[in-house]
Amino acid sequence: MKDVLLTARGPKPIGPYSQAIKSNGFVFVSGQVALDPQSGELVGTDVRQQTERVLENLKAILEAAGASLHHAVKSTVFLKDMNDFAAMNEVYARYFSTAPPARSTIQVARLPKDALVEIEIIASL
Repeated sequence: MKDVLLTARGPKPIGPYSQAIKSNGFVFVSGQVALDPQSGELVGTDVRQQTERVLENLKAILEAAGASLHHAVKSTVFLKDMNDFAAMNEVYARYFSTAPPARSTIQVARLPKDALVEIEIIASL
């Protein structure tokens, strides 16, 4: 059994996927790029600004599911350029200051809308 989640507090999906799926005590949040939830446009000119928008989007989607970033057990970070790791990590650390989730970070060739960073999260309820 699964519940499809959709909140106006997060950006609308730009393809055939759900913002998040709630199933068996977990919330699986699709990868988020730095889209403004109201305009649907990419925001931020550097990886710090984009990481902050991404984490705010993830936070809003998790809250709509009845969870929070504190419930995150696993995240995957996709970076356009691994040279941006330190800057992304600086912002990420502010959002996960205690008991951060397990994480993988991967450099990719390209992200949707030519974003600099995308993050997906799995959270427990």
